[in-house]
Amino acid sequence: MRNTAVAATALLAALSLTACQSADDDAKKAGASAPATSAPAADTTGPTTDAKTPAADTAKQPTTGTKPTSAGKGKTGGGTGTDTGPVTTACTDANTKVTVTKVSRPINHLLLTVTNTGSKACNAYHAPLLRVDDGQAVTRIMDESKPQAVVTLSPGQSGYASILLSAADGSGENGRTAKTLGVLFAPRNGSGSIGSPHVLNFPANTYTDDSVAVSYWQTSMSDALMY
Repeated sequence: MRNTAVAATALLAALSLTACQSADDDAKKAGASAPATSAPAADTTGPTTDAKTPAADTAKQPTTGTKPTSAGKGKTGGGTGTDTGPVTTACTDANTKVTVTKVSRPINHLLLTVTNTGSKACNAYHAPLLRVDDGQAVTRIMDESKPQAVVTLSPGQSGYASILLSAADGSGENGRTAKTLGVLFAPRNGSGSIGSPHVLNFPANTYTDDSVAVSYWQTSMSDALMY
């Protein structure tokens, strides 16, 4: 009986050892055939240099098309005298000097000269508005003398207008010797006048009648004396 029990115990031990070895072999085989998973896990634990680069480059690149430019800044219209764009400032008594002189041709004419004495360009709009002596009505304007463009005077530059004093054929009425000439400037819209008048003395023995008229402002003396 004892021998039989010992033999049974030895058999169980051998079977147990064989089972353990078989399990170890299966585990080794499984481990050898299974793909490694540790490397991908390590790659996803933090940002890479390539991931940072686009963000850094974007931060350094300037944006385009949104930065304001100086074009159009500070510009105001309407002849306020504060604009820095196209000239809309009117010539007035405050920024000009006006003189009146005799001319030999055409006969019965005087030349009116306006000079810009200001620090910026001004426009001599339309025609000068003239009053002879204490006359209540503004002198007639020669419509045929209207230029194609407004006369713009830079600082120190002059413009011109001619004054017809009397009818050449003597047909004018209310002839008299005139003493003083009032010169006003027209605004941009041509309605009324702006500023105060320049008051000038006519050359001695200036004869006028009801035919007196004035041309539009011109850029040259020759253009003014055509009318």
